[in-house]
Amino acid sequence: MNWLWAIILGLVLGVIARALIPGKQAIPLWLTVIFGMLGSVLGNWAATGIGVEDTKGVDWTRHLLQLIGAVIVVGVGSRLWAMVRGRKHGHQRA
Repeated sequence: MNWLWAIILGLVLGVIARALIPGKQAIPLWLTVIFGMLGSVLGNWAATGIGVEDTKGVDWTRHLLQLIGAVIVVGVGSRLWAMVRGRKHGHQRA
């Protein structure tokens, strides 16, 4: 069940991150989910580092850090994806 929640959270964070980043991110949905999951892990790591990984009530700071992590990973990952896809397509035309 934990994997299911991780996938759902990755999807939600990835889609929100794509909406927040200006411009078009030409990455497939499956990669959006993976990037969202990685961003969540990055945010959890940051929350643990500053001591807010588990607070009373809703962990708003942790959730915000997860979203920030997802924005970073989706932003960097989509650029890398575009570079790799561009190289692959450019190589095939030659």
